[in-house]
Amino acid sequence: MSETDPKVLVFQHIPVEHPGVFRDFLREDGVEWRAVELDADESIPDLGGYDALWVMGGPMDVWEDDLHPWLEAERAAIREAVLERKLPFLGFCLGHQLLAQALGGEVGPAAEPEIGIFDVELTEAGRASALFEGVSATHACLQWHGAEVLQPPAGAQVLAASPSCAVQALGVGGHAFSIQYHVEITERTVREWGAVPAYGQALERALGPHALARFEADAAAGMAGFNRNARRIYDNFMRVVRQAGVRPAEDRGLPGASGG
Repeated sequence: MSETDPKVLVFQHIPVEHPGVFRDFLREDGVEWRAVELDADESIPDLGGYDALWVMGGPMDVWEDDLHPWLEAERAAIREAVLERKLPFLGFCLGHQLLAQALGGEVGPAAEPEIGIFDVELTEAGRASALFEGVSATHACLQWHGAEVLQPPAGAQVLAASPSCAVQALGVGGHAFSIQYHVEITERTVREWGAVPAYGQALERALGPHALARFEADAAAGMAGFNRNARRIYDNFMRVVRQAGVRPAEDRGLPGASGG
């Protein structure tokens, strides 16, 4: 990794919700990244050592501070990253909801939970967004959520929507983005997430008994397209990161070249 390559910080909330196929892209590009497992009480590091922040999904809800007291510190870190440092930001599912909540939007239970393969449509702002360049205006994706952004924060743009969820993606200030659906999935994702009790129960409520095998088959059938979109979104986001400027290694507390 050269001194001009970015360093990415990742907030995780459960071990199986990691960057997924994005890990392959990071490895191929030689990009260094660090995951912080907040649900395991790992501490949030100084954001000054990083060039981008990703926030992944998780089974908890953004309003469950009594059960997950680290959510308060996470929201504060998101505000620092997006508003103060102007760090490029990318949130997925829970990370999408946390971005909205941290910046003053409203998140609550979805009127109609989405679990399965659904189409989403880019808005006019989404079609013009740097994040979705090269992505079809209407595209299929994997959904697994029972909460949603009810009111975007002031100044945010809605980049994608679906019939059941009006805020499928957000953009803030040209450097912060979030997506309600999952673009990071791999061939193992549905099976691994189905083993999480909260996810498995939600799946059966939505799709009936023995739904996991059907869901896994549906995901496998669309995986090539999902991964192509993931690669485009990753490349687009990393272009935003590099355009924002990557500080020299010594300014980020890095010893020099190292693997991610």
